[in-house]
Amino acid sequence: MKIGVLGSGIVARTLASGMRRHDHEVVLGTRDPSRLGDWNREQLDIGVASFAEAAAFGDLLLLAVKGSVASRALRLAGTPNLSGKVVIDACNPLAETAPSNGVVRYFTSHDDSLMERLQKEFPTARFVKAFNSVGHAQLIDPAVPGGPPSMFICGNDADAKREVGSLLATLGWDPVDMGAAEAARAIEPLFMLWNIQALTAGETAHAFKWLR
Repeated sequence: MKIGVLGSGIVARTLASGMRRHDHEVVLGTRDPSRLGDWNREQLDIGVASFAEAAAFGDLLLLAVKGSVASRALRLAGTPNLSGKVVIDACNPLAETAPSNGVVRYFTSHDDSLMERLQKEFPTARFVKAFNSVGHAQLIDPAVPGGPPSMFICGNDADAKREVGSLLATLGWDPVDMGAAEAARAIEPLFMLWNIQALTAGETAHAFKWLR
């Protein structure tokens, strides 16, 4: 599969490298390619381009930027390059304020989510929430006891979710479809829960498991 990764932070770089290890063709989009010089020299088989070029390249797109700039990144990618494509939204709506006893703050409310805002602004894209509920070290082939951990997904397009679920299964996850885009109101805060242990105890080798 041709995958366009939109973002250049640690989550975007981890996902890009992991997708390439699983034999997908990957182009990573960034506003400043010079920031990726050392990383790109180690990842010669991953292209580095603009947001628009990465979005045009990908049959599937993966958005992994700060939640506060997610809309801007998609505008830079260009609406025509998003139209009809599956866009995996790995972002969380993190606020700029400091955590409180390990609990990070969001700029959304309980009756809203970042993915819903993005779906409303870019209606021709087919958004699926995924990859937002754990830290970067566990994103690809997660090494946790008890079998594959669960990755909760949601979105309005059933075919898009099936495609993302199939991809997640090849990357070591048990995909759990939680329904339409409104479910992102519950999925996005999972990172708040996951991150408490990371911030207060320095533990990052954990993930969620849906028992059924």
